[in-house]
Amino acid sequence: MPLTLDGWLARIEALHPRGSAGIELGLERVAAVKARLHQRETCPVILVAGTNGKGSTCAMLERILLAAGYRVGVYTSPHLLHYNERVRVNGVAADDARLCAAFARVDQARGDAALTYFEFGTLAAWEVFAAAGLDAIILEVGLGGRLDATNVYDPSCTIVTGVDFDHMDFLGADREAIGREKAGIFRADVAAICGDPQPPRSLIDQGGAIGARLQVLGQDFGYLRQEQQWLYWGRPADGVDQHGAAATVRRGGLAFPALRGDQQLANAACALAALDALHQALPVAMKDIRQGLIAVELAGRFQVLPGRPAVVLDVAHNPQAARVFAVNLGDMSFHRNTWAVFGMLADKDVDGVIDALRERVTHWLPCTLEGRRAASADFLAGRLEAKGMEVAGKFDSPAAALACAQENAGEDDRILAFGSFLTVAAALQALGRSA
Repeated sequence: MPLTLDGWLARIEALHPRGSAGIELGLERVAAVKARLHQRETCPVILVAGTNGKGSTCAMLERILLAAGYRVGVYTSPHLLHYNERVRVNGVAADDARLCAAFARVDQARGDAALTYFEFGTLAAWEVFAAAGLDAIILEVGLGGRLDATNVYDPSCTIVTGVDFDHMDFLGADREAIGREKAGIFRADVAAICGDPQPPRSLIDQGGAIGARLQVLGQDFGYLRQEQQWLYWGRPADGVDQHGAAATVRRGGLAFPALRGDQQLANAACALAALDALHQALPVAMKDIRQGLIAVELAGRFQVLPGRPAVVLDVAHNPQAARVFAVNLGDMSFHRNTWAVFGMLADKDVDGVIDALRERVTHWLPCTLEGRRAASADFLAGRLEAKGMEVAGKFDSPAAALACAQENAGEDDRILAFGSFLTVAAALQALGRSA
């Protein structure tokens, strides 16, 4: 048995090396090991899927519930700097000892099952949560929904933040196919919150077919941006008032979430709709909502670091996320030049990300990330030059690209690091910052 967390991570990564990404979707393996571990749901579970916005929504739910005094476990992925970031108990990353003990229990229970890295980590996270005596557990879906390891647990509420193009090799080539996979987390007579105002028909049909209590942004709940604040509207868990008519709730005077960008209001609305659906089990007060939204933090989501030139970090790695990133950059104050440290994985839509940000970047600095899935700096530079973009250099690492940007950027310029969690992680390390 490994004695360190690094040893365990190396072991579980080697157990199931399927393809370049180590991905094999399916619930049979993880369900069998879950049963052997006698894992069961003893508190409300919130299961969060979506192409983008999952991490932000999980973080908001976590902070609001913590502000209300609940004991909360959160499982997210991927991590930026340390694996421990994936498993949080009461807002604190699980320490190495807890994770190693959990991995050991999973390893003993799995028998001959060759669990994937993510499956192993999901089961281990639940072991950590089970030992902590929690009031609520928030699980972020890793990929898709229907066949994701997190879907082996029975949720009290489900959220799909949005449906767009990513992981098409696994989820399908169009929004209908992708929506069907994400709707696979829905359950009969369980609240299903959809943060996509125009969801695919497949998602709506799936919710109706199984009898999920589907709520769609803009139809059943939503938000209104007001001067210096915002308003949430939705419906209570029972959906009717004292006279049996359709009921609505309105919460005005809300401060903007501490996470930057207009899209965070949609994520916050999803979080509040979920909490309304769980009101009987997890009541929260307005002061808890306000405190939680103000206190929420999440590295790498339009993260603007202090100083000059400004440094902006964003894990945007697909066209939808890149478009949101571009809008947020457009809302910033004037910057003379924008230097972009740009690293992506080869299986992502590189052209779509470039197209989304072409009007926001003046100097592109493509770089090669670590790992077999990385797109090379030469490949990225070729795609940029084919689109008429100015390539200021090609670099063998994000750190080298960032050093070039820092050397050449003026005080009135800004530096971006985006395209992958790996790009942001490398930039944080180079800047000597924690996640």
